[in-house]
Amino acid sequence: MQERVHTVQADLDADGWPDLGTPDLVWASASMHHLANPDHALRKVHDTLAPGGLFAVVELSGFPRFLPETAPQDRPGLEERCHTASDHYHAEHVSHRGADWGPKLIDAGFTLEGERVFTVNIDGSGNPAIGAYALSSLRRLRGSVADTLPAEDLAALDRLLDTDSPHSITRRDDLAVRTERTVWAARRG
Repeated sequence: MQERVHTVQADLDADGWPDLGTPDLVWASASMHHLANPDHALRKVHDTLAPGGLFAVVELSGFPRFLPETAPQDRPGLEERCHTASDHYHAEHVSHRGADWGPKLIDAGFTLEGERVFTVNIDGSGNPAIGAYALSSLRRLRGSVADTLPAEDLAALDRLLDTDSPHSITRRDDLAVRTERTVWAARRG
């Protein structure tokens, strides 16, 4: 398998891409929405793929949710308020987040083979991996909402992110991972 699978790190917004050969499959996971000019990258992938090759685009509907709506006890609904603030931030700074990639793929010359939404709902029940994922995700989320959250919400979020605190998100046993991912499969004709 190692002789058939190759990973390449590249700046997809750059004009000069490394030589990729003619791959049969290109997979982009939770990355296309970060591009300044995704239409350029989609055309480049199309032209790079082997005839009949498949391009799989996986995008998230937003950051995952972890806490119950009633949490934390002193600021119920905190996570939803953080996500609302983050959505406003991303609308200004990451304009392709939440895009419908099907029409973009067709415009780039692909034939859309299918689109499927996957709903993820994983009960954490004290699973340390879920706690670590929640901590990492909420730390990233804090960066985009710190300037807009009320002081009480920011303080409550910081208590959740403090791994030495008894209120740390990593100590909670009521976490779950709730999110959606959409997969578009497109083929080069």
